[in-house]
Amino acid sequence: MAISRREWFQTALALASANSLPLRAQSQSAEMPFTLGVASGEPSPDGAVLWTRLAPKPMEPASMPNVNIRVGWEIAEDEAFRKIAKKGKAVASPSLAHSVHVEAAGLRPARWYWYRFTAGGHRSPVGRFRTAPAPGANVDRFRFAFASCQQWTQGLWTAYQHMAEEDLDLIIHLGDYIYERGNGTVRTTGREEIFTLADYRNRHALYKTDPLLQKAHARAPWLVTWDDHEVSNNYASDIHEKGQPREEFLKRRAWAYQAYYEHMPLRRDSVPQGPALRLHRRLDFGSLLRVHMLDTRQFRADQSCGDGLKKPCPEWREPNRTLLGSGQEEWLDTGLRSSKAHWDVLGQQILVTLQDFDAGPDDLYNMDSWSGYPAARQKLVETLQARKQRNTVILTGDVHASWVGQLHQEAQNIKSDCVAAEFVGTSISSGGDGADTTERTEKMLPVNPQIRYFNGRRGYVRCEVTPKLWRTDYRLVDYVTRPGAPVATKASFTVEPGKLTVERA
Repeated sequence: MAISRREWFQTALALASANSLPLRAQSQSAEMPFTLGVASGEPSPDGAVLWTRLAPKPMEPASMPNVNIRVGWEIAEDEAFRKIAKKGKAVASPSLAHSVHVEAAGLRPARWYWYRFTAGGHRSPVGRFRTAPAPGANVDRFRFAFASCQQWTQGLWTAYQHMAEEDLDLIIHLGDYIYERGNGTVRTTGREEIFTLADYRNRHALYKTDPLLQKAHARAPWLVTWDDHEVSNNYASDIHEKGQPREEFLKRRAWAYQAYYEHMPLRRDSVPQGPALRLHRRLDFGSLLRVHMLDTRQFRADQSCGDGLKKPCPEWREPNRTLLGSGQEEWLDTGLRSSKAHWDVLGQQILVTLQDFDAGPDDLYNMDSWSGYPAARQKLVETLQARKQRNTVILTGDVHASWVGQLHQEAQNIKSDCVAAEFVGTSISSGGDGADTTERTEKMLPVNPQIRYFNGRRGYVRCEVTPKLWRTDYRLVDYVTRPGAPVATKASFTVEPGKLTVERA
């Protein structure tokens, strides 16, 4: 099934075509339209993106009329909305599932604001966000959390309840926000696997109905990137894991990308162009942090050796196999070289620290991780090695477990230069309750000295950053298959600038 050029650019034209539809205020309605909550993201020194979606019946798209709806928004300097800082009107278009993306500007740097929406005689829940510090401003402390992998069917999202109670400036999500498949026993999705635009919209809407996720979204601004399950497991660029024809898969990817944009607090720069969406971007937080958000899915070469845990094969060694694509590699190199921040952060999806899963003399690598792309991985190491100010920390998701690694010039030689520290977060719920350790990891850790920590429980990671020290706390829960799990800091680590080796706190 071939895709026409018109279909490829359907999403890009959505915003323009929306102007041709009737525009009206939503009439008074007994049905609450803000069932999916509110969110903010992409904080800048003078604003942020504010998001909501009108969906009185989230799993029934026909419950909204096929017209543009005028939505009011307000930003206040106080939670009671006594002092309004900005307000305006936005358009919720059916071409984008009646989602709203307000790019608020003109605010003051480094301060908290509260926001809400109005439509159909209803007010949304109140959310809050913090603007970024002014460019180059001295920042004494910055606190954020990061998370990934929240399979609806495999566990409850208790971790978000605890995250929302933290004092955080930012939340980063590193992928697998939804899952395209519904295997699991804790909750049901109603459909095993999704393929169409309506399918992806409904799956995002289902996930967004979770009250604990809504609470975390309303608590602080988010930065997001995707991994594979926002489209399909282990896809690589235009290649489907199980051989779906390229043209069919690109159509599916276009639908998945559109639904992702519709449900995330992203700027207009990320409006999808058919099966393409620019997600790599960088944000500065004063002189303290420069965050580079990466996309390791859209531009990668296919996994080698048949994917999965495999011994290296000739294809694995090919020098031109890429994870980021040449354009993103150049963009990252430029951003790192030009950075004047105390710390550079790479927010990305898959584990970078080399992992040899064979406890004996053979090599056994996860071909979907950076270990499966040795030339691309070495290129990243050399890019980081070449920097004069080597204060890089990598944040990673994907693997449903907590890991701590050190990225060395020589992968398994911990006496060689350390070019970055890597903190890998566990899942919010994917994989069920998990365990502190596994038989495989107990065998592999002694032969991987560059790996400093493992825990297989669920939760999130909290980081506190100052110019002189980076601290990471692994905040984990013992179970997700039933409600009410308490959270505990199971391990803490520090990194000093210029040193980058990880120390147990």
